[in-house]
Amino acid sequence: MLTRRRFVAASAMTLAAGPALAQQLVSAETPLIEDPGPLRLDIGPEAIDASLGLPPTIEGDYPIPERYQAKVVQVAPGLVPNDIHIVPDSYHLYFILPGDYAIRYGVAVGQEGLGWHGQATIGRKVEWPSWRPTDDMIERHPERYEKYADGMPGGPDNPLGARALYLFQGDHDTAIRIHGTIDPSSIGHRASNGCFRMYNSHVIDLYNRVPLGVRAFAY
Repeated sequence: MLTRRRFVAASAMTLAAGPALAQQLVSAETPLIEDPGPLRLDIGPEAIDASLGLPPTIEGDYPIPERYQAKVVQVAPGLVPNDIHIVPDSYHLYFILPGDYAIRYGVAVGQEGLGWHGQATIGRKVEWPSWRPTDDMIERHPERYEKYADGMPGGPDNPLGARALYLFQGDHDTAIRIHGTIDPSSIGHRASNGCFRMYNSHVIDLYNRVPLGVRAFAY
């Protein structure tokens, strides 16, 4: 797995490289760069495109804060359409569109010490996924998770929510998911055990747009 510094440095280089070289640059063992600068994922005014049919600004009876509403934003040239970029520090996930734009969604990220960084591919997509806490989760909080050791079927009470995108590295399931949530107030916070939570309406929207095999980057 790339180190965080090496990953950010390589990602910054893709801005000028163009799609043809993006995969090579992100995966290459590039020299360390002390100050690569930020990956420029949000550089222009918001754009309105009614044809995209973005999710509503209310999740059930929960009004989504404006900062985490699904919006189309301008991004720097050279990012590959369909790729996913997650910036935990700002609690945003970007789905890259053609023409140097992206749909920006709000996310919840891993609690302190449980955050995940790296590059993966979307290797599986599931509607109303089942859920089992990891062994580490059960070991850390048996009082909370041991009762779910045999798993929990998918449905409206399942912590993974309405959809899940499974992050793989090669054939290895990282156990990291981009998934929905039954707690919309957690979006915009360090709240998960490492996965990336989205509003159910947002993860359904993303699920419908993302092909299997696309790349996902988390910084």
